[in-house]
Amino acid sequence: MTARVVCFGEILIRLSSPDNELLLQSPNLRIHYGGAEANVAVSLARFGHDAAMVSFLPDNALGRAAMDELRRYGVDTRFVTTAPGRMGLYFLAPGAVLRPSEIVYDRAHSSFATGPIDTIKWDETLAGAGWLHVSGVTPALGSVPAAAAVRAAQTARKLGVQVSFDGNYRAKLWGAWQGDGPGILRTMLTNASIAFADDRDIALVLGRPFNEADPAARRRAAAKAAFDAFPNLQRITSTIRTQHGVEHHDMSAVLFTRTSEFATASFSLAGIVDRIGAGDAFAAGVLHGLASAQDDETSLNFGLAAACLKHSIPGDFNLASESDVHAFLGGGLDVRR
Repeated sequence: MTARVVCFGEILIRLSSPDNELLLQSPNLRIHYGGAEANVAVSLARFGHDAAMVSFLPDNALGRAAMDELRRYGVDTRFVTTAPGRMGLYFLAPGAVLRPSEIVYDRAHSSFATGPIDTIKWDETLAGAGWLHVSGVTPALGSVPAAAAVRAAQTARKLGVQVSFDGNYRAKLWGAWQGDGPGILRTMLTNASIAFADDRDIALVLGRPFNEADPAARRRAAAKAAFDAFPNLQRITSTIRTQHGVEHHDMSAVLFTRTSEFATASFSLAGIVDRIGAGDAFAAGVLHGLASAQDDETSLNFGLAAACLKHSIPGDFNLASESDVHAFLGGGLDVRR
């Protein structure tokens, strides 16, 4: 079973230094494409779903290359249009040993942030969709993207389209225009049926701390508070990451419904190639399970496996197929011929 999923957000070009160098330590940069919602769209398309992207790009070589990259992986780009402005960029210095990765954003005045987002006809765009996916990055980009994200979520709920919302709080982006991040994210969660969020995200949105000493109890208390505050919300899920070093993490995940709680086993990820986009890979994996009529526990395990595999793939996109994820869950490491 497949579903139509509409993803709304900015498409970015990532410029990263090679071989764990600092930025511009040598005059070389590697190019990848990404963006929270674009990452989800590509992964869902790889899993066989009808994934559509809604965005704006500049009408130049950079914008056309980004469009071609989405099409390359099967994403429906009918709702990606051109607008004045520039391509949003970000620069990545990959971490190594005990030096963490560092990101520098260069996305002000991009075609997405300044484009005619308020002209999107959401009733037409969401026609036939089962899901709308949007993250907290999109409304953080300015008052117009924020209003559009809220309108998209409200229209989706009115049409019976389930809203998937990934918290992705970016304080610097909100601060750049003095936006009311917690207030707008509360509105997004009011319309969401699933939230990719942990206790810190929920504490921010609700304006209250969760001080339980035990991390599991803290997540549980935050989930209960969110369910009480947002009657439309049916699921809250997040990964749990323990870092032993930049290239060695342990990952597990948890999912709460209004009546149940599910937790996965923990996977040890040594020799990490690229962790950027792992949260989006997790979101796409969980959505794949739910959209394919899998139960909550199966969807959670698939999402975590997809996120783990993303750590082995350079770039922002998770290019693993559904069969790759099932092979990972099966534990096979032999060369596949």
